[in-house]
Amino acid sequence: MRLVRVGDAGSEIPGVLLDDDTVVDLSDVVRDFDEAFFASGALATLPSAVADRAASGRTEPLAGRRLGAPIARPHQILCIGLNYSDHAAETGQEVPSEPILFTKAPNTLIGPDDDVLIPRRSRKTDWEVELGIVIGSRASYLADEAEAAAAIAGYVLVNDVSEREWQIERNGQWSKGKSAPTFNPAGPYLVTPDEVGDVLALDMWLDIDGVRRQTGSTATMIFSPTFIVHYLSQFLTLEPGDLINTGTPPGVGMGQSPQVFLKGGETMTLGITRLGTQTQRVVADPTASD
Repeated sequence: MRLVRVGDAGSEIPGVLLDDDTVVDLSDVVRDFDEAFFASGALATLPSAVADRAASGRTEPLAGRRLGAPIARPHQILCIGLNYSDHAAETGQEVPSEPILFTKAPNTLIGPDDDVLIPRRSRKTDWEVELGIVIGSRASYLADEAEAAAAIAGYVLVNDVSEREWQIERNGQWSKGKSAPTFNPAGPYLVTPDEVGDVLALDMWLDIDGVRRQTGSTATMIFSPTFIVHYLSQFLTLEPGDLINTGTPPGVGMGQSPQVFLKGGETMTLGITRLGTQTQRVVADPTASD
């Protein structure tokens, strides 16, 4: 299934996107695709509800409607750094022996085609196409990767927008370079594992103004999604609906020679096989005046 949330920001309704680009409205079945929904196990009951409604013609066209992030604001957004061997090489850093963990503010989450805002005094805002994992059940001290797989509700395309000066040059944790408003576009949909197939064989790409900047594959991930979920569960509790961004392939602005960063006015377009595409305009934050 492809789970979507459709409507104006803050008023999205939950649904499932069908192959003909129509949406089955599920707002009378579930309140939202949030922590309570995933914790209840209701995801497993959706296929029958969707099939019944589709068969009776209870669908609506998606065309012209805004898509929000396919999950409601999560309890936490966790991120893995330097998780692609070719990206680590691009940055001149060694391949990590264990996952590098940092956090991103949950209020960075926006829809897949919403505007990305350049923060006040930013000089090095960058892009990162990434595979996101959505947690489907509470996970703590998982025994192995099989249990980790069972805890995954699905996968989502994300853009882990980053301010490199704040992340790297301003000391402390990476999170302050990752957590500006709008810095985590997600969607267009959450795809359940059965429809993703081999999650380690997905092509990834990102363009800036029609120029290809990132080309990669999840095949070069150092730590797989199930490894990451199992690993993180040994240190913290993953809650239903949590989002994990799993790293980016090469081609980020910081890795260019000379470096290239977003200034405002650009259009970012990105995608991952079977997870859809996103398009964001890059604009100055209208509230960011000195």
